[in-house]
Amino acid sequence: MSSSTTTPPPVVDVHVIARTPDGKILLSQRGGPYGYGQWHAPSGKLDPGEKPAHGAARELDEETGLLVDPDHLRLAYTVLHHQDPTTLRLGLFFVATEWEGEPVNREPEKCLDLRFFAEDALPEELIPYPAAGIHGALTDPGGLAHHNWPSA
Repeated sequence: MSSSTTTPPPVVDVHVIARTPDGKILLSQRGGPYGYGQWHAPSGKLDPGEKPAHGAARELDEETGLLVDPDHLRLAYTVLHHQDPTTLRLGLFFVATEWEGEPVNREPEKCLDLRFFAEDALPEELIPYPAAGIHGALTDPGGLAHHNWPSA
């Protein structure tokens, strides 16, 4: 099979659900073209050769300034997301319950706001793909969702 007909490997995204002891989670409001004005958990792409928990900790720091030990992150949910007919994304959703620092918007060109929301009162304007992982992590820890999956 030639490389022009093979499916590219999935993009691996790491998401962090920073959860306080009283059940609030940190969300960021998108300021870039994808999902402008909608909310999602701090996230980003895994770097080549990077362990997922390390990538999640890196993304949390880059976006919010919160420092978390990768060993204290818990993989809570996985989402396989069909972005389009040729792009598959593997979303790994980690929960952080302890960290150092206070959240600061470190990417104002990409983020309009950072805010804690009660997990039972999340904004309706969640980006659908991350919303699947956030809701899954909160209601079905360890589960797997197929988001935007084509019908057979």
